[in-house]
Amino acid sequence: MQLNPYGRDAIVLAVDLANRRPGSAAELVDRCVAAGVVFEDGTSAPDLDEVLAFLDEWCEVVDATDFARRAELLNALLAESTAHPRLTDHVGGWHIHYRDNDITFARKLRALICSGTALHLAGRGMHRLGRCAAEGCARVYADTSRNGRQRYCSPGCANRDAVRRHRARREAA
Repeated sequence: MQLNPYGRDAIVLAVDLANRRPGSAAELVDRCVAAGVVFEDGTSAPDLDEVLAFLDEWCEVVDATDFARRAELLNALLAESTAHPRLTDHVGGWHIHYRDNDITFARKLRALICSGTALHLAGRGMHRLGRCAAEGCARVYADTSRNGRQRYCSPGCANRDAVRRHRARREAA
């Protein structure tokens, strides 16, 4: 069975790249490959500046707190980044691409992340993407939890914030 490459893994990759920006094209490729992204033979080397600029645009979607605005921003990225769905078997199994075939590495990554984000928000809820609620932390998170109540980028930030709130209540008492 072929799993949907535009599902959970795409949003997790987007969060990882947004939180730890790659410092080189080689690092970007290595991290994409480690995340399970498959690029066909002949795919161009990535333009790191183009990918970093896209991540800035994608973070505008993350930072939009109004769901209509979030959808508007993501729809604009989808219009720029994707194509009509098409069946392909380039890796030995039929699956769907939301992009044209002969496009650059950066364009393929844009299509993957935009489609994955749209599927994540539509399937799990528009509230399941944001910035960490811990004071002093600006990391991005994608809520893939069962209950949909994630507010922190990591358990460490959640624990630190809980301790901070507890100490503040004790001092106030």
